[in-house]
Amino acid sequence: MDNAGHVNTVPDTKHRVPGRLRHITVLIALVVFTTAGALALYYSTITPSALRCSLAACFAGAMVACYVARHTYPGRLCLAGLSLSFCVWYLTDPPKNNRNWAGEYKVLADAGVNGRIVHLKHIRNFIYKTEQDYIPRYYDADFNLDRLDGVDLITSYWAGDNIAHVFLSFSFEGGQHLAVSIETRRQETFPYSTIAGFFHHYELIYVTADERDLIGVRTDIRRERVYLYRLKLTPAVRERLFLSYVNEIHTLNSRPQWYNTLTDNCTTGILARAGAQLRYRLDWRVLLSGHTASLAYDLGLLDNTMTFPALRDQSRIRRKSGAVPGPDYSEEIRRHAAE
Repeated sequence: MDNAGHVNTVPDTKHRVPGRLRHITVLIALVVFTTAGALALYYSTITPSALRCSLAACFAGAMVACYVARHTYPGRLCLAGLSLSFCVWYLTDPPKNNRNWAGEYKVLADAGVNGRIVHLKHIRNFIYKTEQDYIPRYYDADFNLDRLDGVDLITSYWAGDNIAHVFLSFSFEGGQHLAVSIETRRQETFPYSTIAGFFHHYELIYVTADERDLIGVRTDIRRERVYLYRLKLTPAVRERLFLSYVNEIHTLNSRPQWYNTLTDNCTTGILARAGAQLRYRLDWRVLLSGHTASLAYDLGLLDNTMTFPALRDQSRIRRKSGAVPGPDYSEEIRRHAAE
């Protein structure tokens, strides 16, 4: 009622707007949480597949039902209990080393250090007829830290320019090379999925391989576009980078870890160890891995005596049609990349 005694019929929106915003915020948060939870269950390692699908659907349905009944005490209690139960399950879901792995991931590499000598076990050196038809082979080798003279950044593209697989190869005097790739350790029963990498679906693996295997399968078998860039690192940083890989390779044998597309992938694993500043984590190129070399260039980790487009063109590995990785493969790809 106003001062003249008339009834005020104008709705009071002063207190309603904050309430609506709060409701919308809670609703958005619940939708995001429910979607992420359902996907986490769907892409989990729970078997059989029918159980995973059922759990994902039931979780989403139960969350919706609890939200509808949120104004009642039982509804709020069920919503809180269901959310807490999911969080406890997800945070305590352990990575494992004893799964039925796809063929290329069955054997974990291991490493040990004795003074200045690093001993690597189970270095992969498959002979590929096709991507799926190969002869598994492994060997052991010693690497002298005093002979470590270079680190190369490899980027391999299979579709477009935005997504690539990125890994490193360490060079030693005398023509010795060791390629190491941070990858998803895929189970034999599950096909590869990019979305699955955001959840507890893949364990983390450091594939330690001969260049004829890890790079050769991409240049000569899959016929991907592959680039090889020499990183500008001091001897001390090169050694620290190599030893950090060695330590992680050994650790994963006893303490498996989950792979995560956002926080622990092939790009972040490299840049974090190569001495890059923390600002790279806020760069969009961390997610669009096809631009990792451009990011490394801007961080001062690549040759800056020429423009990046010129460096990129010079760094591409060009192989003749029908070429196969031979004994001189490492020498050939570095010679052709520079031509």
